[in-house]
Amino acid sequence: MCRIRFAIFAILLGFCTAADIAGAGEAEAWTALHAGRHVALMRHADAPGGAGDPPGFRVDDCATQRNLSAKGRADAAKVGARLRSEGIAVERILSSPWCRCMDTATLLELGPVEAEPTFGNVVVLRDQRESLIAGARAVIDKWTGRGILLVVTHGANIGALTGISPASGEIVVVRKGSGGSSEPVGRLLLD
Repeated sequence: MCRIRFAIFAILLGFCTAADIAGAGEAEAWTALHAGRHVALMRHADAPGGAGDPPGFRVDDCATQRNLSAKGRADAAKVGARLRSEGIAVERILSSPWCRCMDTATLLELGPVEAEPTFGNVVVLRDQRESLIAGARAVIDKWTGRGILLVVTHGANIGALTGISPASGEIVVVRKGSGGSSEPVGRLLLD
């Protein structure tokens, strides 16, 4: 009987720890966003269909790509509204040229969106992965703005830059680290 109680306690403790870890960093992320001078890496909102894109897709033709669902479009708008209500000073918005990223960035309604090829999908462009990640690190390292640089990109790109695999629509706030690394400050899942 004692072993069963211990096992139940251990399982419950494991759930609590997992929940604590999942929520860790939200306060730090908000603090960094309010302070400015950080980079917010956002994974595009919900775009059903798995990883990558259908065979024969073209970056210049949204009809050939995975696109945002109705939920993804609504979530992107909600994230933008929350960032505006918090008074986050987004100074510049860059996006992967993929339609699901550009649409997410536009639906945030935080300002003009610039397509930045170096944030293109590293899964699809695996032969260019190293140069894309190096280019993304260079963009982050060069950020000297007073506000936030918001980058809407793909989960695999954020994972390669930070070691974090974000959910759709999640934001990972980073600061420049030593040696060109991007040090995660915190995470936000606002949908």
